[in-house]
Amino acid sequence: MRAQIVRELGAPEMLSFDELDAPVLGQGQVLIEMHAAGVNFPDGLIVAGTYQTRPELPFVPGSEVAGVVTAVGEGVTGLAVGARVLAFTGMGGYAEQVVVAAEMTFPIPDAMTFVDAAGFPVAYGTSFHSLVDRADLRAGETLLVLGASGGVGLTAVEIGKALGARVIAAASSEEKRRLCLDRGADEVIDYSGQELRDQLARLAPGGIDVVYDPVGGDHAETAVRALAWGGRYLTVGYASGAIPKVGMNRLLVCGGSLLGVLWGAWARRNPSKNAQNMTRLFGWYVEGRLRPHVNEVHPLSDAPTALNAVMDRRALGKVILTSSANDFAHIERNDD
Repeated sequence: MRAQIVRELGAPEMLSFDELDAPVLGQGQVLIEMHAAGVNFPDGLIVAGTYQTRPELPFVPGSEVAGVVTAVGEGVTGLAVGARVLAFTGMGGYAEQVVVAAEMTFPIPDAMTFVDAAGFPVAYGTSFHSLVDRADLRAGETLLVLGASGGVGLTAVEIGKALGARVIAAASSEEKRRLCLDRGADEVIDYSGQELRDQLARLAPGGIDVVYDPVGGDHAETAVRALAWGGRYLTVGYASGAIPKVGMNRLLVCGGSLLGVLWGAWARRNPSKNAQNMTRLFGWYVEGRLRPHVNEVHPLSDAPTALNAVMDRRALGKVILTSSANDFAHIERNDD
């Protein structure tokens, strides 16, 4: 099979599209013929060697895929050969065949395309876990989403609205803000040049109940200061490249909470609860309440270009890889 292989850590251009031995199926696992794979910011960090964990070289990056089950291992129930599925792989997704734990693999609705499915588990899984399991976001509360037009940010806007919250989306361009409004945001903020503090004071004079932050950087302290009494701050990632330093006294004076989110590790530790979350998300998708926005689709051979788009924060929504030129040319998308 063909795969994108990391033999030396560095920029996305270090990826090598080569032949690789097919993966070996083990107990409790399924073999998936990959039709599409999601591209995520942590993928680039792993390729560069700057993520929290470093796999041994050589390795194949890629944490989420969609495709067809071609074999099932011993002890696997509920999944059969021929099933259309999505899966959280953790690693190995940028390949034509992927072995995945059955408990991280889910049959997809008939209406869901492989492109939509490939970008679903990490972004929607992260945002649902963040807003429901961690922050316990309630209907009528105010949610601020930083980096709201990105892969996970846009899903937080949609899920926040599905939960009945008032959503304020912060994004750096008019195009990005229009997309956030299209996905249900009640208000949008331009935080590229205007004073974020003044805008938050105007839109939420009573404070922000939940902050969803996949960006980090300079705006974190301002967002923490805007928390309402009992506010919750979700630290989801650091796409800006800067890990913020926030005075804990700000959380003290508002009775607030700082909540870390690492969905992949949580999902592995809580597979049953994660499966319940995915079931609820699939239901919202079928109802039309979730509409994955796919910004770019690239063939697997062009993974460096796709990964650069994500790492440079140029993508609105998701960037997806497909397994062959045929898939790339003919795949259908459930988008606007």
